[in-house]
Amino acid sequence: MTSSQLELKIFPLTPERWNDFEKLFGDNGACGGCWCMWWRLKRSQYEKQKGAWNKKSIKKIVNSGTVPGILAYDNNNPIGWCAVEPRESYALLENSRVLKRIDNEKVWSVVCFFVDKKYRSKGVTEKLLEAALNHAKKNRAKIVEGYPVDSGKTPSVFAWTGYASAFLKVGFKEVHRGSLTRPIMRYYLK
Repeated sequence: MTSSQLELKIFPLTPERWNDFEKLFGDNGACGGCWCMWWRLKRSQYEKQKGAWNKKSIKKIVNSGTVPGILAYDNNNPIGWCAVEPRESYALLENSRVLKRIDNEKVWSVVCFFVDKKYRSKGVTEKLLEAALNHAKKNRAKIVEGYPVDSGKTPSVFAWTGYASAFLKVGFKEVHRGSLTRPIMRYYLK
């Protein structure tokens, strides 16, 4: 089954959808207690609050009215996640040497995907990327950046920033490469 055969619906993560986010991420917070806080915190703080504290932190963000990303559903079942917000929301990204800013443009950043194991390799990431572009555009973004891995040898569980091939399929272009396997890719919204 491919994404074109799935009845995917995609919605912003709001307080009303918290239980779906929690269901998708499961007891482990998607990956090792992350709860999609990896890019938001200094590494030392992230390590201290892995698990329950990260969960409380992302819930606080959601309850504040901030939309930290979007959820994909198949038949009302949450099956995918994409984190997308203004770059400034991600402290670790702002301090990265490999993924440092390439100019002073205001950009929105796609930093994380989590897709239910049963739905991987079915095009869900591309659908999430398309929806992330629409979400960013509705919020007046002009540029959306992604920081995927560019290596076919990376197992999907470690490719939580996405694969470059998915970004290319959606129309992103590589604009910088700070390492062999980590391009910065952009999509310019009209």
